[in-house]
Amino acid sequence: MKATSGHFVLKKNVKYKDLARIFPEVLTTFLEETEQVPEDEDVLKMFIYLNQVDLEKNVKPEGYNRKGKMRLVFPLNRKEFYIRGTSRGSEVVRLSEKISRMLSKAKVDHEVEWDALMSAEE
Repeated sequence: MKATSGHFVLKKNVKYKDLARIFPEVLTTFLEETEQVPEDEDVLKMFIYLNQVDLEKNVKPEGYNRKGKMRLVFPLNRKEFYIRGTSRGSEVVRLSEKISRMLSKAKVDHEVEWDALMSAEE
């Protein structure tokens, strides 16, 4: 499967603050896997801190919505977050599955949905 985005839809019983303990690992993994880690370590700490403050207040965080090959977005209209790639590919699927395993291990109840196109050979 090739997908343009992988959505992590949080179950009704999950609150944004439930993501607070796992989010630093999710964001760091996302940035490392997409080769978007800021050169300045203080910038990375700032991204983590700003998102953590919102999550601990049970508020939708910013995510990582910067120009790059992938984005980590928390949309306004749904209790979810998603990664979106700039091109269709298996990288979105691989990273989405990795993040889903991290969420499951942290006992964050969710489902993964895809904005996907099936190729003819699959």
